[in-house]
Amino acid sequence: MSADHGPGADRAGVAKDAERGTSPGGDRLAYDEALAAVLRDVPALQGEVVALTDAFGRALAAPVVSPVALPPWDNSGMDGYAVRREDIVGASPDAPVRLRVCGMIAAGADPLALPTVLPGCAHRIMTGAPVPPGSDAVIGIEDTDRGTTSVTIHSGRDTAGRGNIRPRGEDVAAGETLFERGTTLGASHLGVLSSVGSAQVRVHRRPRVVLLSGGDELVMLDRFDEAQAGRRIVSSSSYALPAYLRELGADVTVRPLVPDTLASMTDALLAALDSEPDLLITTGGVSVGDHDYTRDALQQLGGNIEFWRARIRPGGPIGRGTLRGTHWLGLPGNPVSTMVTALLFAAPLVRQLGGHARVHHLLLRARMLDIAATPSALAHFLRVSLRTGADGMLEAKLAGAQGSNLLRTMASADALLVVPEHAIVTEAGAIYEVLLLPGALWQTISTPTE
Repeated sequence: MSADHGPGADRAGVAKDAERGTSPGGDRLAYDEALAAVLRDVPALQGEVVALTDAFGRALAAPVVSPVALPPWDNSGMDGYAVRREDIVGASPDAPVRLRVCGMIAAGADPLALPTVLPGCAHRIMTGAPVPPGSDAVIGIEDTDRGTTSVTIHSGRDTAGRGNIRPRGEDVAAGETLFERGTTLGASHLGVLSSVGSAQVRVHRRPRVVLLSGGDELVMLDRFDEAQAGRRIVSSSSYALPAYLRELGADVTVRPLVPDTLASMTDALLAALDSEPDLLITTGGVSVGDHDYTRDALQQLGGNIEFWRARIRPGGPIGRGTLRGTHWLGLPGNPVSTMVTALLFAAPLVRQLGGHARVHHLLLRARMLDIAATPSALAHFLRVSLRTGADGMLEAKLAGAQGSNLLRTMASADALLVVPEHAIVTEAGAIYEVLLLPGALWQTISTPTE
């Protein structure tokens, strides 16, 4: 199947539409319009109860209310001595206060069985240990001289404010809503939920995604000898796209490659529906080439195509619709176009199906260092590498050539730099928005050589 710019000149009506910048369904959509159309009328999937250990990366399907307070008792913020403030008034290096050591409280001590701190007494206490009754301050150990049966306190500075005591319920109050529906559960969320006894949580079901790719020129890795001989090319999207979708939390099924015939694509679409997916993603076949049969097959099966062109590069031939009640997203076939449109459209769609409250990409601002021509009236998404400038501002440089077949450049990039439709060239030194690619949160630190 042809990729971003197929040779469909003999489909006169469609070709003329393409020349005018329109599709049979109307004008090509701007990026924001296309994204809104992709997400429109897509409710989150139903919830299910899973073990907390299986909830990482999932979205809550119901709020979680804490049955307990965190911390569950007043506890010490440091190693030191639990005392009564009134016993150490005026303590200083010149006028130290000596108290009897009347006990020791470890972090695992039973808070219901602690002795009361009596006048003139101090209790040795560890960080996190429950504060005993009668004590209203903890003196840090660095302000003391310890003896066997007594402690000398050289400063009363720790009696200010809370006195190094972390109060009960400081983090979470009993009955408080911890996390709202739609919260994406990360490692810290799991830690908090375990602290309040949530051995199970109700989360949205993982989206079931079926991936369908086709093209007579494509083979899988088990036929790499044909690619090595120069007769075929490996369907790289059949490996890259499922990995990305799984990283987003989807359960992905990759169907066999589809030959370039209308009958084959029609049969493949019907077979893909047998597994009852929540989302059907096709790659290739939505452009205007002679062998682009995806749209024809969808329409022959009674599918609805809401739009199939967007004013973006790479990735203009992108389609959205439904087929027999299943959401359909058609991505272009060129490897970079596939991955860029997956990032721009498939990722928000999968997250919305998965019930995540946050579905839109966080955009950062970066100073562009290179001049790049973007003459077409399209929103361009340039693959760039990022670094931190001398003034602390993010700086962007082209990661390499920007052809939509050059997947290696995508692999070496940190972000997509967004160039608005009206711009015909990027200006060196101008500020643009950038959309981070997976893995861009990490950087390499160079070690100076001797």
